Amino acid sequence: MRRADRLFQIIQVLRRTRQPVTAEAMAAELETSKRTVYRDIADLIGQRVPIRGEAGVGYVLDGGFDLPPLMLTPDEIEAAVLGAQWVAGRGDPALARAALDLIAKIGAAVPERLRPLALEPSARAATRWNIVPDSIDMAQVRHAIRNGHKIALSYRDEQERVSQRTVWPFAVGYHETVRLIVTWCELRTDFRSFRTDRVAGAEFLDERYPERPAALRARYRKLIADKMAQMGISPPAEP
Repeated sequence: MRRADRLFQIIQVLRRTRQPVTAEAMAAELETSKRTVYRDIADLIGQRVPIRGEAGVGYVLDGGFDLPPLMLTPDEIEAAVLGAQWVAGRGDPALARAALDLIAKIGAAVPERLRPLALEPSARAATRWNIVPDSIDMAQVRHAIRNGHKIALSYRDEQERVSQRTVWPFAVGYHETVRLIVTWCELRTDFRSFRTDRVAGAEFLDERYPERPAALRARYRKLIADKMAQMGISPPAEP
């Protein structure tokens, strides 16, 4: 691997995770020596790349630093296109259109020699099948999540019983055939997920809920991780 490519990859490794990354882990991924990684880290710091840490502990990349856009490797292009294909097949109509637009933009922006990876990919996600239709405007749901706004739901459970809930939406879960709105429910004072096909009615409120969506997501992830730990299951590593 060329030195310039290796320096680029070190930055990529550091910015894909929030946890410190050891030189040993980077050396294993880049198929080089720890000594080389230490030297490269020192060179990057000398070039004012905001890397913090020390040998034996690990390194992190401070916020506010980024590389020029669309400096994508072939693997990154294929990963982005494959993910966009999945969304185009399983997302709601607005997200599906955005996914197709994303593929077209990647194809137009990358160098010509890499364009076939976006426009004629070798890997393809399976087409959508048996997707249960949403009974709520998912574009408005995502807008509510981004702005931290409450939603008043009329929700029908498996026994066809309808309840009224005011919820704080903070995430959308995509399963093979159904979608879930992940929320904090004021009625239950706890986290609750609601299938989008069982929503009997929804009012999107202007009222903001008191916590940030990101804080609710962090609390929810910790709750899931704690439950998995109690069951002896290792949670997946965070990106």
